[in-house]
Amino acid sequence: MFIDTHVHLNSEQYEKDLQQVIDRALANNVKKMVVVGFDQPTIKRAMELVETYDFLYAVIGWHPVDAIDCTQEDLNWIERLAAHPKVVAIGETGLDYHWDKSPKEIQQDLLRKQIQLAKRVKLPIVIHNREATNDCIRILQEEDASEVGGVMHCFSGSVETAKICIGMNFMIGLGGPVTFKNAKKPKEVAEAIPLDYLMVETDAPFLAPHPHRGKRNEPSYVPLVAEEIARLKNIAVEEVAEATTQNALRFYNISN
Repeated sequence: MFIDTHVHLNSEQYEKDLQQVIDRALANNVKKMVVVGFDQPTIKRAMELVETYDFLYAVIGWHPVDAIDCTQEDLNWIERLAAHPKVVAIGETGLDYHWDKSPKEIQQDLLRKQIQLAKRVKLPIVIHNREATNDCIRILQEEDASEVGGVMHCFSGSVETAKICIGMNFMIGLGGPVTFKNAKKPKEVAEAIPLDYLMVETDAPFLAPHPHRGKRNEPSYVPLVAEEIARLKNIAVEEVAEATTQNALRFYNISN
């Protein structure tokens, strides 16, 4: 059994064939999926999906790229929704310095507010980090995010950075990039970090693993991520499946 710990089934890219995408995932032993909402439309759709499917769970928060659009009313709404029994984390939040839509200061302020929100509702945090590692870790430390812990989603940093995050009570999420031939850092992390701290994800419809790279991703491809981790660790894929599933159930406080 696998759990896709970060997927955007609420994306418009699945409007026409969502049921088939879900059916393919289930047929590939991806038995639970965590749907991530990161703005008003995607949060609303994530909540609709978790009400429809008993094996779907929601993460809700505000994406750093769109931080400039987030109001206090939005944060209040997210905090109210967080009481829903199928909301299992706050996010994805974090920092993204690749795009310049939202100034760094606004992104940093919103990250702090969402860490504080997560601590109030006692849920872990899902972190998006792109080209902002030092600031991201500094803010997580300053806000004592270790109190609730979290996951570094689609981790692309070094082994050293991964160890710092683990020390802050964070898991490491690995997805499609670990299967890319030129993905040196994710492969090093997959090899070096103990299974106890790893979770598998797709970030679908983005970042499809090899051999589907460049095409629409979907949760049925989670086993490809696990297979590459198993290859790098020289262990059975069943061992990766078992460990990452137990990690996800524990992290998201989901019953088996």
